[in-house]
Order: sequence, then structure tokens, then C-alpha cells
Amino acid sequence: MKFLKYIFFLLLIVIIVGALYFGTKDGTYEVAESKIMDAPASVIYDNVKDYKNWQNWGPWMTVDPDINITYAEKTEGEGATYSWTSDNMEVGNGSMETLKVIPNKEIEQKITFNTPIGDSKSDVFWKFEPVEGTPSQTKVTWGMKGEQSLLEKVFMTFQDEDLETSISTMYQEGLSNLEKDVKDEMQRFEITVDGITKYGGGYYLYATTAARIQDVGMKMGQLMNEVTSFMTQNNIAMSGPTFTVYNQIDEGNGTAIFSTGAPVREKIETPNGSPVISGYMEPVTTIKVILKGDYKNLQEAYTKGANFIIKNGYTPHPTAKMFEVYATNPKEVPNPSNWITEIYLPILEIETPQ
Repeated sequence: MKFLKYIFFLLLIVIIVGALYFGTKDGTYEVAESKIMDAPASVIYDNVKDYKNWQNWGPWMTVDPDINITYAEKTEGEGATYSWTSDNMEVGNGSMETLKVIPNKEIEQKITFNTPIGDSKSDVFWKFEPVEGTPSQTKVTWGMKGEQSLLEKVFMTFQDEDLETSISTMYQEGLSNLEKDVKDEMQRFEITVDGITKYGGGYYLYATTAARIQDVGMKMGQLMNEVTSFMTQNNIAMSGPTFTVYNQIDEGNGTAIFSTGAPVREKIETPNGSPVISGYMEPVTTIKVILKGDYKNLQEAYTKGANFIIKNGYTPHPTAKMFEVYATNPKEVPNPSNWITEIYLPILEIETPQ
């Protein structure tokens, strides 16, 4: 019995010493991983803010593809929540709630892990910072901070990795997955051939230049700045979205002559020598093609429109020029997958049988 008593006291001493050791050991932690992504801050924020998107890039999905996720009625914005259960010990069970959002800049969340030794709560934070001088790039920071309980400190002592290393590794993987998901999202596009459409025409202000085909996009922006600056200086309002008319395309030499402009309600007299000129587009019958996506897919949209004309036996108009109308402004719609361009391919009007 004395032997058992000594063992009991020895174990008691070990427990007391262990409690003192782990109790005085600092359990606070803060981990943050950052990655610069080739996407505007608002596009990345729009992805992260909705918990339903997390299953596309969350690193825990590779640990347990069979994880069971439950979404609340609200999955984005302050008060949004979701929860999960998993038979995998690395993933476990838990939930998350969004506490605060500053659109396109910051998100604050609370994560709760349900463990055999009790619930563990931590603060999760996101930051989206445009890279100075390169607004199309964003520094994304994903972090977690909190304080371990006594039992958690004891538990982590016997793990292969400490808590901070484990979180850091997971967040690095998550940011890489998020970057790929955002890139894939930005590259999505769809092309719709609307068929025959009557374009009403009207007055417009425009500027014209010639450029190599690969430089048309850059030159187009310069022309648009000239036109919009002229309209602002002279207090002239647009009566519709901006557009580009292709006056001549030399595919052999890879060059194009084109005009970029904006519609106005009435004829505007411009000064002699001004690069901005007033014009009038006659009403015309066209084949309308709609591209929803990045401008780099315009060639495919034009090809589909041309094939539609051939397939249906329509005759391209011999003098009217093809043109494209930009229904969305990239400055207001940063995600290229949501850009809408209307393409108009003029055809000879079809005579209706009497």
C-alpha cells in the first residue's frame, strides 16, 4: 500500500508540475500569410466574402473530400455563418461566423473548432490591398489569432507540428488555391448569337487612328480618353455606351483603321483641327453577337457571327462597317467575366415576300 501511495504522490507531483509548466507557457498565437494575386481587390473580395465559394479553394477539401458542409440562409456579409463536420481528425467539426466587413478591403470572422477537449475559438482576418502602381494586382492576407487553453497547449505539445506551423501551411495552400479559382473565374466567357437586329444609328463623337491589330486595345483606350475629355470640357452628355467602328482591317499586314466614340443626342459642331469629330451612323440591319467575358475573346465572337451569316445565307453589307458596343465599363465592373460587348455585323436587308 505504501508503494501505491508513493506512486500516487509521484503522479500528483507530475500533474502539478505539468500544470504549472503549461499554465505559465504563452499560449497566444497569430499567424498571417500573404500572396500577391493578378486580380483586382474587389474580384478577390467578392469570392472570399461568400462561404459557398470556400469549398472551391479551401485547403481542408483536399484533406477530407467527404467533409459535410452546412450553409446558413445568409452566407455573405456580417452575420453570415456556415458549419462543417468531418470524420477526419485533422479537419474535425466546427463553424465560422462573419463579424465585420469593409467591402473590398477587410473581413473579420470568428472560427470555432469543436474538439474532444472542448470548443476552441479564434479570430480570422482577411485584408485585400491593391499593389501600388498596379491596381490589377492585390496583396491578399489571410490570418488567424487567438489563445490556446491549458488542455490545447498540452495536446499540441505531442503533435508533429506546432499550431502556428500547421495554420501557416494550410493558409499558404488555401491562398494558392484561391488565386487559381479567381483566375479561372475571370477567364470564363460565353458567346451568344442574337440573330438579326435593327440598329437605330444616330449622332456620335469619335476619334480615329490606325494601329497594329495587337495594339488596338491600347490605342482604343487613348482615343476614348480624347473623346471623353472633349465631352467633359464642353459639358456634352453621352446618350448611350461607348463603341468602336472598324473602318478597315488589313489582315495581311495585321493592321486596322478604327474609330472609337460615344453617341450624343444631336449633331455637335467640333472645332477645325480637333481630333474629335462629329459623325452620324445610318440605321442598319445587323447580325448581333453578345460576348460576356474578357475582350481577348472578341475574335472568337466575331468568328461565330461570321459563321452564322454564312450558315443562314445572309449577305454582308458592302459598305456599312462592323462595330462593337461596350455595354459595361471595366472601371465599374472589374471582373472581366462580367464584361458585356455587343458586336454588330451589318448585312443587306432581307426583302420580305409580298
